[in-house]
Amino acid sequence: MFDPRVAAPELVGEALVVARDSLTHGDVPIGAVVYGPDGTRLAAACNSREASGDPTAHAEVLALRAAARAYGDGWRLTGCTLAVTVEPCTMCAGAAVLARIEHLVFGAWEPRTGAVGSLWDVVRDQRLNHRPEVRGGVRAEECAGLLAEFFATRRTGSGP
Repeated sequence: MFDPRVAAPELVGEALVVARDSLTHGDVPIGAVVYGPDGTRLAAACNSREASGDPTAHAEVLALRAAARAYGDGWRLTGCTLAVTVEPCTMCAGAAVLARIEHLVFGAWEPRTGAVGSLWDVVRDQRLNHRPEVRGGVRAEECAGLLAEFFATRRTGSGP
């Protein structure tokens, strides 16, 4: 039986692979993967804001959209798990809540924009009608390292 709490390191590992795809088009390397209740991979996406010119093209939003199409229960992703390399922002945390994600697993904490416990805590807000179970800090150093490397190349001008 699939248990995202046990599988969390592998789930975030898959999101890391997807995150590296962002580098090919100059986007911040963030990856997201949505899994069905049985652990089936429903969808994956990386940040595509630069490539698409769409400010909402965050990895989480794109993966949730694709998963909703694949899952077959309309827009509700009941029982599903979202794995992402970085703590979601307010938009992405809100999208996970609205999609009815059951489990949210992420890698690096984001103290400047994180909305799953760092700066805000959208997913645990008692005023909302759905609150996913959260596990943060999974493979955090590896996820943070990918971001640090990306931004270091931007500062030196040696990046893609």
